[in-house]
Amino acid sequence: MDKLKDDLDDHKNTGESKKNSEKQAVTACLLSAAFFGALGSSFIYGYNLSVVNAPTLYIKDFYNKTWIERYGEPISAETVTILWSVTVSIFAIGGLLGAQAVTLILRVLGRKGTLLFNNIFAVIAALLLALGEKAKSFEMLIIGRFIIGVDSGIALSVLPMYLGEITPRHIRGSIGQFNSILICLGVFTGQVLGLPELLGQESRWNYLFAFLALPAMLQLCVLPFLPESPRYLLMERRDEAGAERAFQRFLGKKDVSQELEEVHAEARAQDNLQTASVLQLLKNPAVRWQLITIITTMACYQLCGLNAIWYYTNGILQEAGFAKDILPYITLSTGAIETLAAIISGLVIERIGRKPLLIFGFSAMAGFFSLLTVFLNFQESVSWMPYLSYICILAVIASFCSGPGGIPFILTGELFEQSYRPAAFMIAGTVNWLSNFAVGLLFPFIQEKLQSFAFLVFVVVCALGSLYLYFILPETKNKTFMDISRSFAKINKIPVPSPSQEMELVLSFKSNESGKVQDAAKMESSY
Repeated sequence: MDKLKDDLDDHKNTGESKKNSEKQAVTACLLSAAFFGALGSSFIYGYNLSVVNAPTLYIKDFYNKTWIERYGEPISAETVTILWSVTVSIFAIGGLLGAQAVTLILRVLGRKGTLLFNNIFAVIAALLLALGEKAKSFEMLIIGRFIIGVDSGIALSVLPMYLGEITPRHIRGSIGQFNSILICLGVFTGQVLGLPELLGQESRWNYLFAFLALPAMLQLCVLPFLPESPRYLLMERRDEAGAERAFQRFLGKKDVSQELEEVHAEARAQDNLQTASVLQLLKNPAVRWQLITIITTMACYQLCGLNAIWYYTNGILQEAGFAKDILPYITLSTGAIETLAAIISGLVIERIGRKPLLIFGFSAMAGFFSLLTVFLNFQESVSWMPYLSYICILAVIASFCSGPGGIPFILTGELFEQSYRPAAFMIAGTVNWLSNFAVGLLFPFIQEKLQSFAFLVFVVVCALGSLYLYFILPETKNKTFMDISRSFAKINKIPVPSPSQEMELVLSFKSNESGKVQDAAKMESSY
């Protein structure tokens, strides 16, 4: 009974332990894992979103020259359009395949091992894309884009999982935003390197793609010296000593018993410690609304209209009177705003919380898309209206990066316990890439039919997303994975265990563990 009382007292003092954890300094090991993990993953994804814009004309010209050399006649306009469309859109197909392969690779290589293995795809893609012109093979460019898509599909699933598992809960959101910040920084870097003075020239465009190998090589140089996810080591590899060492390095302290016990508590609460399949996840009623929330949030992430905004940017700038030769420099402002908003979001997310930032971001996007629709309809009649349209575009981008741009990936890691996390990221990744592909496929038709009213479609998506998050999503800031699971218990119609029941689980687990140790000792003595 005294033992039970002591454990109950420990349970009641969780608030005090939270305060103590908040005093922990962020270690160089944790920052290195976040930065270099994101550099070889999220940065490459963001870079590939923007890198194809600057050399578009040169690549199409390369397709034409290659066609003439092969077939003795110029390529038709329809054929070059098809080839270019395939080159751009196959990136999303590769991303979908990468997301589908995540659970299998994670099971074999773990979190850190998968990130390191993924760099192979980045290096191979960089070689194919950079050498395609010299080899006079546009097929190499298409295959390279597909492979770098696979790299991105894996990266966007594994990195948020790794960051969420290595980070103390009081800074999990801030560290998780490294994913979003490095995506935006990648977009901005692609825009900068694509300037005519740098690599955006006919004689240098292949170096734009060769650059892909640099962040991958940097990650390969640093990440092997950083620890694996301690949660993965303890719960899936049963390596308690390795998990303890990993926690010590990431947290910068020797006594990590509290963190180890938190992971043990999560393990005790799970029916199955083995990695669950997608089918098991879909069938489990205890995680039904977590899954619906992630699917909804990830769909809104892609369908909210940010990708479509780029279709209008250059046209609006030209309407405002900017010369074509200075457009690349002005569009740098979009990448700069993206990066700045993502950094600010990372700084405030632990104070404001995930839910308010998501709701604010989607609501603000709905408002600015509505204003943009108004401004576009008056653009030809009022000379200064294009400037307001461009301000709205910047505001939409800033609103997106303030919350919706990165938090969906953080939530995917937070809403699911260890055994369901790989399957959850696979489903989230599949929704992400299918939605991305749908926008690229359908938006030109929507734009053709609705013209300047096309953005009203995204107003509806953003508004519905905000309403869903307001009524369904609990705040996950500074909560353990167990606490977050309990937050969904009522809506999932799952009974919540009382503290005394939880303590019974604790004691039964400890007695079972001690029994196993004693049995092992008896066996050793018998030998």
